[in-house]
Formats: sequence, structure tokens, C-alpha cells
Amino acid sequence: MKHKKLRFAVIGAGRIGGHHARILGHHPDAELVGVCDPNIWRAQVTAWRTGALAYRDYHQVLDRIDAAVVAVPTDKHHEVSLAAMSKGIHCLIEKPLASSLAQAKEILAACEKNGVVLQVGHVERFNPAVLKALEFIRHPRFVTVERLGPYDPRVADIGVVMDLMIHDLDILLTLVGSEIEDIEAVGASLFSKHEDIANVRVRFKSGCIADLTASRISLKKHRKIRIFQESSYISLDYASASLKVCRKKNPVLKTLADVDVHEPKLPKVEPLRSEIDHFIECIRHGRKPWPSGEHGMEALKLALQITDELEKYEVTGHQQVRAFLPSWVGGIGKIAQTVSKSVLGE
Repeated sequence: MKHKKLRFAVIGAGRIGGHHARILGHHPDAELVGVCDPNIWRAQVTAWRTGALAYRDYHQVLDRIDAAVVAVPTDKHHEVSLAAMSKGIHCLIEKPLASSLAQAKEILAACEKNGVVLQVGHVERFNPAVLKALEFIRHPRFVTVERLGPYDPRVADIGVVMDLMIHDLDILLTLVGSEIEDIEAVGASLFSKHEDIANVRVRFKSGCIADLTASRISLKKHRKIRIFQESSYISLDYASASLKVCRKKNPVLKTLADVDVHEPKLPKVEPLRSEIDHFIECIRHGRKPWPSGEHGMEALKLALQITDELEKYEVTGHQQVRAFLPSWVGGIGKIAQTVSKSVLGE
């Protein structure tokens, strides 16, 4: 039986909101009713491309829709999502879920009270390489993550942990599945008032250790995660959606011939399209999304713990560069090496 199309609005017509509108404007199960943004010209350009109407005030469209993509700045997530949910509107909220845990809890409570579907935009969960990697991961022991990219002034209002690293924190919590025992963090602010580069070590109660680096001062994009576990090593490239799995063929390695290298063939799909498909399916069938509000809150909690860890230490200034240096760093050397690698690609 053919379903009636779900009526959508995209609230926030920035870069991410524009991509959501592009997909929803041509989705067979969705009707994009409106694109909302305080900058009416930006909303209008996106609306023209998708056949929707443009609105300066998102309140004007709430009585006409079934679902909304909340792609406004993070500090507005709480206000917009609560207004939408109070009208019985299902919400896909871009990451991070909120600016604080208190706001996140209120969003989850509103979701429960109004009986709506809440999905958090942790789009890397829908990366074909991530989905395939889950088939091979068993009790990770050591994980390294690098997410580097150029500076974007549009996100200068939040630090790199909440802006970029939170993607990897969500994936890390999903892969390891253990409580956290300890966190160590080092970071520096070079271009904004918040950390623009951060290196974090997370120790889990399972014994797994994860090292994560996020930077927005690199000249090139570089997004990889490596998982080491007993008898195997998994390398995943987010950007190219590629995966390599190396496993021992024999109990004792004598030559490289004893290592099986498997590179699965992955479907060429756009993760954001898969994310939206999943959201629509959850609305249709009353299911809790895979990146649920609870998962979004766990990733937010860890991100806030890391930023709190950075802020514990004295902020030192040199040519307007603010460095967050915990005692375990033992001087400026380690952060300098990390910055050099990020900027120069060394």
C-alpha cells in the first residue's frame, strides 16, 4: 500500500541544512513544505532549488508539517526542537543534540511526552564503511582516530570537540560498548576563541584505549579510524567510504603471506540519504532510531567531559594562541608536534 508523503521542513538553511533540503526535495516519501532561516535570502535560495517555500520564522510552518530537520546552530537546538515537538512534530536534530546535558534531557523528555520520533544527526553511523566494519569488530583493544580539516569561520562559535570530534565519539562508544574509566585531553586555540585542535585519550573499563585527534587547522581533509583487536586490524577511511581488514591466517606469523587482507566491496550510497531514509522508516513504523536521543546524549556527555578537561588547565597566550595543557603532557612539545602534523600534513 502506498504511503502518504510525510510533510517536512528544514529549519536552518546553512550548509548542512541545504544538503538535507536537497535530498528531501526529491525524496519519494517526503514533501518538502518549507525551508526556514532568519536570513530569508539564504532560505529563499535553498527553497528555489527544491520547490519549497521560504520562511524567516520557523513558527510559521509548524502547523503544516509532520517532521522537521533541525539544522540551526547548536545553541538553538533546544528552543526549536521543543517548539516543534510540542506540536507533535518528529525531529531529526543535527549533532550535537544540544549545548548542555540539561537541555538534552529536556529534549528527551519532550520527545517522550509528545510521542514523537527523535533522531540525532550522527551521519557517520550510516557510512557504508562503518556499517560493514561492525561485522568484523570484536572486543577492540586499541583505537586511533584522526579527523582533520580546514578552518571554517561559520563554526567558530563552538570548539573542535563539539564540532568534529563528536562524530568519532559517537562511533567510538558504539564500537567499544564499555563504560569510560578515564579521560586525558590536550588542545590549542589558534583561529577562534575555542579549541581548534584537540588530542584525547579515552580509557575504557574493558581495557580498550582510544586516541583521538580532531583538527580544523589542516590544509586537507583526513578522516580515518583504526581498530586493533586480537588477531586482526581494521582500517576505515570515512571520506572514501573504504575499509581494509587484516587478519591472521595462521596462529604464528612467519611471512606476510600468513596475513589475509580483505577489502570488502561497499555500496556507493550517500550517508545523509541513508540517514533520512532511516528517519522516515522510524516515523512510519514507530521505531526508535539507531542514533537515538539517548545515544546523542551519551556522545554529548563525553564531548562535554573532554571540553571540561581542557578548561581545567591554565590557558597560556603566545601571539594570540591559547593552549590547554594538562600536566601529563610534560611541556609544549607534544601539542606542537600535533599542530605541525595537522597543518603541514606531516
